[in-house]
Amino acid sequence: MQPGRHATVRFLTGWRPAAPAGKGHLSGTLEPMTRLLLVRHGHVEGIEPERFRGRENVPLTALGRQQARSAAAFIAAKWQRLVVYTSPLQRCVQTGQEIASACAIVPHVLDGLNDIHYGLWQWKTKAEVQTHWPELLQRWLTAPQLVRFPEGESLQDLSARVADVLRMLLERHAGDTVVLVGHYSGIRALLLAGLDQPLSAYWGLSHDPGAVSELDRTNSGLQVMLLNQAPPDGHS
Repeated sequence: MQPGRHATVRFLTGWRPAAPAGKGHLSGTLEPMTRLLLVRHGHVEGIEPERFRGRENVPLTALGRQQARSAAAFIAAKWQRLVVYTSPLQRCVQTGQEIASACAIVPHVLDGLNDIHYGLWQWKTKAEVQTHWPELLQRWLTAPQLVRFPEGESLQDLSARVADVLRMLLERHAGDTVVLVGHYSGIRALLLAGLDQPLSAYWGLSHDPGAVSELDRTNSGLQVMLLNQAPPDGHS
């Protein structure tokens, strides 16, 4: 695993490096390696100062568009046989369009990549949430696996949703390199699956806007090979 800029993995006790593809299995049948490139959308309003963005359909800022172009150039130069899927929210669609254009392919929208539903917290600041739900906010910051957002989702809902996406993609695109343009929450959930970590470790990961992580499916299972890599000329 190659750490990228600002990569934070505080829960890796007991983690072991990936075995080479095809090694360490009793079965003689080798599955084609499928590579998943997890790309967080570029910068948007609501990151600084922070809001619970969720399903709020905000577009990329000028900085976000630059980050999307940097990610697109980085991916197009490094990988081939690409397929691009994006969340339905425009910040991801815009980022995915930049990547697909650089790779001369057509992106696809996938509802399962949508951001977590913050319910009544959506587009509120932490200070606003603190006023109405102080105990629940504290639980979210310390034990996120025990929270369901008022009229929204839980991390268990998110994890099940991205697991369905993962199963579908591994069946449909065996041997391909698949770009998934999504959100902070969904990328964290996918990386936790790749690192075989529980949802309680949710805050142990960081993933910057426009950054790229790589999750490979080999005969050895899911392996995180690249984490939070900021493309050249990208900005957090």
